[in-house]
Amino acid sequence: MFAVLKTGGKQYRVAVGDKIDVELLPNAVGDQVTLDDVLLIEKDDQVLIGKPKVAGAAIVAQVVGEGKGDKVTHFDYRNKHRRRKTIGHRQSFTRLEISEIRV
Repeated sequence: MFAVLKTGGKQYRVAVGDKIDVELLPNAVGDQVTLDDVLLIEKDDQVLIGKPKVAGAAIVAQVVGEGKGDKVTHFDYRNKHRRRKTIGHRQSFTRLEISEIRV
């Protein structure tokens, strides 16, 4: 059994027991989160497709931790203008462990 959910503008394919990194959520470590933007559920070779969401479906997850992703550097250079600029960014994320898929 697996599901496709949408959070933070991205879509994730999850099953029970999976750990995923999503955009930073305001929940504390140890909290339980219910995500109700479920787009698709596959259960026993039967596929439920939402229009746009599956009615009554939800995914229950546990907040395992928070962190920052890999550093991304951007180097901006303008020829003949003596302009050089280096910009770095690290995106924050929340790590979730999927505990239940409700249909």
